[in-house]
Order: sequence, then structure tokens, then C-alpha cells
Amino acid sequence: MNLEDPARETAAIGQSRRASTGTAAVPFVSIVIPCRNERAFIARCLDSILRDGFSLDRLEVLVVDGRSDDGTRDVVAEYSARFPCIRLLDNPGRAVPSALNIGIARARGDVIMRMDAHAELQRGYIPGCLVALDEYGADRVGGRLKIVPRSATAIGRAIARALSHPFGVGNARFRLGRAPRAREVDTVPWFCCRRELFLEIGLFNEKLTRGQDMEFSLRLLRHGRRTVLVPGIESRYYARSDFESFVKHNWTNGKWAILPFLHAPNRPVSWRHLVPLAFVVGVMGAVGIALLQPSLAAVPIAVAGAYGAACVLASARVAWRERDINYLLLLPWVFASLHVSYGLGSVAGVIRIVSSPEFWGRGWRWSRRRSASTR
Repeated sequence: MNLEDPARETAAIGQSRRASTGTAAVPFVSIVIPCRNERAFIARCLDSILRDGFSLDRLEVLVVDGRSDDGTRDVVAEYSARFPCIRLLDNPGRAVPSALNIGIARARGDVIMRMDAHAELQRGYIPGCLVALDEYGADRVGGRLKIVPRSATAIGRAIARALSHPFGVGNARFRLGRAPRAREVDTVPWFCCRRELFLEIGLFNEKLTRGQDMEFSLRLLRHGRRTVLVPGIESRYYARSDFESFVKHNWTNGKWAILPFLHAPNRPVSWRHLVPLAFVVGVMGAVGIALLQPSLAAVPIAVAGAYGAACVLASARVAWRERDINYLLLLPWVFASLHVSYGLGSVAGVIRIVSSPEFWGRGWRWSRRRSASTR
């Protein structure tokens, strides 16, 4: 299918939605949802799937729970009693990659879709993905992710905006607003693919508590497989709305942008995940140089000033577009907190890696192999 033809894309999605009322030509779909202590969100997630418009006779929803202790399992059990397509599976390892692998192994579907308990599907997401798999000749597809705050406070709205703004998240296109046309990307949220893809590419790396999706995406690219972001289909994701948990979450994400290098043979993350590390290290280096050479004290001041001006400019544009002064007051701090906490987490990840015996053991083995190859 021509990725430059929005009219044809829209027509194809509409045809898929009409086709979903049939049976024989419609594939069986398994949705895998890793979950742990998500009582506040799991019901809305499941409701959005049930309202999607896709035939429940051709669907199973596998909630793979990591031993929740907040009542999440009771909520899922209630849904399972009313809707046979919903099943609760146990994840003793508790981590997301093990949940995904358990779900994929137990799935009965011809097509497998990954979802998150914090997400809600816009109606038509499932049939939209199904038609995209055929029409675009893609190996994996997904739609736009609309970030919404868990709490509609001023800081919550600012955090959600930062997580869907190019200055905040770079070229993560699935976060950056409605796509005018289909395009190939490195990753999509809540992807949809045929079961055979996992037989060819492999399952998720269970050593990666975070970052398993990106590592899988890059592995898929190295195998010459195509991922397409599809216009017209969308999901919602509830982002953290309090400043403390936002900073802690980004610090952890930053650390896990680096730790995958210890557990994956090839580059396991996108280059955009390393930009905050470069920024923080650059600022720290400039400060260090200024301390050693006071005549260069203006360098870190200039860097900080330029970055601060960029934060204010990006925030001012959002405030003007939304007609809300709170964005101008809060977004600069949110942008800075996002980048700095992520970058510092990445620095912590680097320190952890270089202090790991496994890292030095791998370097020693690489050195011996290189030496042997040059003899």
C-alpha cells in the first residue's frame, strides 16, 4: 500500500471495521496485558477493549498478573466471570518481559497484540491494526499514543504535555500528535503482529526489567522487518501526575536506557534515549572545566542559559496554543526535570555497568577473540 495516500488509508480502516462483523475472514486475536497492582486502571483498560467493536468470539484478553496484592486480581476475576474471552494468568517473575513471554506462549491467536494496564483503546483500534497488517505489508503495526494525566491538575497537564512534545521526547513519533499518513518507525505502542514474527525474531529479553520493547524493536529492524505507525487509530495512556513520582520514574527509565547494554549483544535502545545522558555529561564536563580553568566559567553558564531559553520558548508556544499561562510557568521546570532526571539515571546506569564484573569479563573475552583473529 502507498504510505503517502491518506484517503486510501482511511478507507482501508473503515473496511476493516465493517469486516470485523464477519467471522471466517477475521483472524483470532490475543491481547497480552502485563499487570501488577493496577486496580485503579485495569477496569478502564478492559472496558475499552470490550467497547472496541471487535467480535468477542474472535478475541482473547490475557491479563498476566505479577502477584498483585491490591485487589487487581479480584477485578480481573470479576470480568473473567462475565466475559469468557478474558483470562487471568500468573506471572511468578513479576517483571514485564516475563509476563509478555508467558502471555505469548499461552496465546491462541493468529495475531498477537501487546497492551498496558494504564492504557485505553480508542474504538476501532483492533480492526484498524488488522487491516494495516495486510494493507501496508508490515510485520508490526500500531497507532498513536495520546498521553493524558492521571489527575487533571496543572502539574499533571504539564507533565502529560511534556511527554508528548518533541522537545520533551524527541522523535518518538507515536507520541507527537495525530499522524497525517502512515510511516515506518522504529517502534509503536501496543503493537499488533502475527504470531510467526516471534518464531523468527524470538521473544522478549527477560533480563531487561525495562527497555524490553525497544530492544525487541531494534532486533526486529536488524532482521529487516517493518514497523508502521498507522493514522486514524489511537490509544490513551495515563501518565503520572505528581512531580515526585514523575522524577523517580524518569530516573529509573534513564538508568534502564543504559543497563540493557549489559544484557543485549547489540545496541538495545534508540539513539534518542542516549541524548539526556550526553546532555548531562556535557554540562558536568563544562562545569568541571570551569572549576579547573576559571577563565572558562562562562561556558557552563552559556550552556545552561541556552537550554533554559529553549525550555521557555517551547513552553511559551504551548501556553499560547492552549491559552493557558500555567504551561509557561510549569513546563520549563517539567522539561528540565524530565531531561536531567533521565540523564542522571543514565549516568547511574553507566556507573553500574562499569562496576560490574560481567562488563569486564565481556571486555576480556572480546579482547582475547580480537587478539586471536589478528594472529
